[in-house]
Amino acid sequence: MNPSGRTALVTGAARRLGRAIAEDLAAAGARVAVCHRTSTAEAQAVIAGIRARGGVAEAFTADLADPGAVERLAADVTDRMGPVDVLVNNASVFYPTPLDTLDVEAWDAVMAVNLTAPFLLALLLGRAMRARGAGKIVNLADIAAERPHPGYLPYGISKAGIVALTRGLALELAPAVQVNCVAPGPILAPIDATPASTAALVRGTPLGRLGDARDVAAAVRFLVTGSDFVTGTTVVVDGGRALA
Repeated sequence: MNPSGRTALVTGAARRLGRAIAEDLAAAGARVAVCHRTSTAEAQAVIAGIRARGGVAEAFTADLADPGAVERLAADVTDRMGPVDVLVNNASVFYPTPLDTLDVEAWDAVMAVNLTAPFLLALLLGRAMRARGAGKIVNLADIAAERPHPGYLPYGISKAGIVALTRGLALELAPAVQVNCVAPGPILAPIDATPASTAALVRGTPLGRLGDARDVAAAVRFLVTGSDFVTGTTVVVDGGRALA
């Protein structure tokens, strides 16, 4: 798909990986809906940068933990920017959930943002894409789907669910809509990283360094623009971390 002039919705687009993805799709000519929850200043900076380079972008605020807000987001983007041709489900929550204190409320809080919101957006926008005859959906998973992080049980399961959701949607929305997944590994240092933990992360990565957000953005762009004959697959961007 040529994204030029088409509308792309990127969730969690104000910071880190989402920002890089939004900026990369804008550079390819897409009109980008920058979705965020509370990062208003950061979202405005992303939009200003895209517009300064001649692109089109608008900000949308949504609490993806609220199914009603997810439905309103899909409607608002369509009303303001036209039909969504590209959906990138990037937003997620990531915080410790130790097994000894894990309860159903903590479980539901992670699943709501990491799995239910991507499902709802893909359902609402994917059906519209299918009706129009074309569309791209890219979901962001994590190598934790296959290699769980201790102390983050709901997170890892939510990302495994994203992989399964991708495969299921690829079948349900074929042939008009291609649905794929990108699974990052050590891309950028975690927000709570220390020099020691970052060094250990690098040592455990065969390529001997952390990745860059642009590595993930490039994978997303390939799945949007590189081929219309790829669907239901997961592209791992981890410097070989899952092999170590």
